[in-house]
Amino acid sequence: MTFLLFVVFAPPLQAADFALSRFLDEVEPAELNEAADGFGTVMDSAPIVELLEGGERVGWAFLNSDFAGAIGYSGKPIHVMVGLGTDGRISGARLVKHYEPIVLVGIPEASIKKVIDGYRGIDIAREIETGGEGHELDIVSGATVTIMVIDDSIIRSAIKVARAVGLVEGGETAQGPRKAIDTDVFGEASWLDLVGDGSLRRLSLDVGMINSAFAEHADPRAAGFPEDGPDEATFIDLYAGLATIPTVGRNVLGEAEFANMQRKLREGENAILLAGRGRYSFKGSGYVRGGIFDRIQLIQGDIAIRFRDRQHKRLGRVQADGAPELDEFDLFTIPADSGFDPAQPWRIQLLVNRAVGPTEKAFLTFDLDYAPLDSYLRVVEPAPVEADSSPEIGEAAAFGDDGHNPLWKTIWKNRQADIAILATALAILTGGFFFQMQIARHARLVFWGRIAFLTFTLVWLGWWANAQLSVVNVMTFTGSLLSGFSWDYFLMDPLIFMLWFAVAASLIFWGRGAYCGWLCPFGALQELTNRLAKAVRIPQWQLPWGLHERLWPVKYMIFLVLFGVSLYSLDTAEKLAEVEPFKTAIILKFARDWPFVVFALGLLFVGLFVERFYCRYLCPLGAALAIPGRLRMFEWLKRYRECGNPCHACANECMVQAIHPEGQINPNECLYCLHCQVLYVDDQKCPVCVKARLRRARLDARAAAGSDPVPRPGVS
Repeated sequence: MTFLLFVVFAPPLQAADFALSRFLDEVEPAELNEAADGFGTVMDSAPIVELLEGGERVGWAFLNSDFAGAIGYSGKPIHVMVGLGTDGRISGARLVKHYEPIVLVGIPEASIKKVIDGYRGIDIAREIETGGEGHELDIVSGATVTIMVIDDSIIRSAIKVARAVGLVEGGETAQGPRKAIDTDVFGEASWLDLVGDGSLRRLSLDVGMINSAFAEHADPRAAGFPEDGPDEATFIDLYAGLATIPTVGRNVLGEAEFANMQRKLREGENAILLAGRGRYSFKGSGYVRGGIFDRIQLIQGDIAIRFRDRQHKRLGRVQADGAPELDEFDLFTIPADSGFDPAQPWRIQLLVNRAVGPTEKAFLTFDLDYAPLDSYLRVVEPAPVEADSSPEIGEAAAFGDDGHNPLWKTIWKNRQADIAILATALAILTGGFFFQMQIARHARLVFWGRIAFLTFTLVWLGWWANAQLSVVNVMTFTGSLLSGFSWDYFLMDPLIFMLWFAVAASLIFWGRGAYCGWLCPFGALQELTNRLAKAVRIPQWQLPWGLHERLWPVKYMIFLVLFGVSLYSLDTAEKLAEVEPFKTAIILKFARDWPFVVFALGLLFVGLFVERFYCRYLCPLGAALAIPGRLRMFEWLKRYRECGNPCHACANECMVQAIHPEGQINPNECLYCLHCQVLYVDDQKCPVCVKARLRRARLDARAAAGSDPVPRPGVS
């Protein structure tokens, strides 16, 4: 309830604190440096704390997400506490918080921790020299993207901290005047011309090269599963180029597609071309499932950019003369706030995997280097800088997402299509509620419209977008109020934030039913499976009213227990919140350990006989929403005096038995399905409407017979 009221009556936004302070108490100094026995003070200039041994400094500790973007599949940061020794080497690391569902899908937490332990001893100076390639990337099969995010954020954040504390030469060195792409330079060129002068760069790997590379792999099993075919067979022929260079983009894309690209690119955005052929795809299929291309990433200096499906466009035929037949030809957009400089060199890192067991894979990376030709660049005169215009190093902007906009802004920008879809759905639902009586006169429209909306809620909102609210959100919000509130955390997932805002608004008008009845993916799953059960004539059980009414409080007791535990330990409360089957059935799509799957399927099985069984009696989120729902300002559901005495049609047909025998609707239990309003205007079922219909029929019959002694209402 506190969360919902706070969303509506929110105070002005405050600058977010660094995350270091939230996790410092959860880590022992020795975990980050074997010699350390305590923490010193946090630096004034940056979120870095000294590691001490007997009062003497032996290194520094920091949180990766304070210095580098660490967004994984969940759309939220993966927090790793890292130790950096005075010798410039990583002295330890520990995963302190993550929201990655993929890590929970049959992958032991110990596997992830083992990978993170492997960063001990990495030399940061060497990482700077090699562009982050001074160590071997240890991939856990099934969590490729998560491990790559962790690896990238640890190395990049350690480089920034090493510079901040003076272990290595800091910042960007002067390389002469700053340069930019000269958009006025263009020359017609064939494919061979572009490849020949380096406007397009090529990485060519054959089967023999791949087999030799895996033969030298740390996992000896990798050599036992060689690629089939002759050594000279093409494994992958990969081409890359900067599409925003006119000579590259116009020749390869063609005039029309190049102009279309320029119209769509926002200020500061760039685009690269990737094309390939051979038996190995640089795209793979991971992006279809999770929205991320896990086989490629763009690296420039200490920034790394991974592309999501919304930043990708599949292209047709290459327009440049002399181009080979290509299997893949794609355009990838680089966000403006990524820190990418199109005038500087960059590289595409290609991840190649090989199965070494039924569920295990070995991984190698190959680099395709790219540098724009000097002829495509122009010198940019530096803008005058005022003496006090540079931000101090301790400001949040300096260590957000690579020194640019906060992470949540990047996420919202990248999910504009999803935001638009959800906003449209919420607008349709709101319009339906406001004009419910007009819609209720069309029973088939209400029935099939509800089926369609619930299908959208389950498939798109739940299984695709993973936008399932949870009682954990309520507990987390309350905990943040007690420990230091930050909007950045709650804005990390735009769809979840939009849903909570919609819930807060709907509680004033309609109570909990707007969300529970229409926007809850698990609720939609229950109702749709029950509809199928009714279609195959599975018997439905109607609990006696006395028992039914006494089971209502169970969900409130569950919520109060969870809420009370969360005030003591939020982690414990989150574990107990597994009473919600949402994570298993919706977020992880039943790909989980068998006890969780059995529990979720058991609830759905009971729901085949007792419609919305979980919603009625066990859901702590429903209870949390019902409490502030009592504050609603309007009564939209219409009733007759005859409802409950003598008529019980609505009560008998209410899917969750939210109508008392006396006729009144219990707003705490109502899911706002509008079925009672359909009956309210049904002149075939509702006795009041039937009586009115029969009276009209008699009057019409008398009028037709010319014997209507009684004036009809409204007729003089």
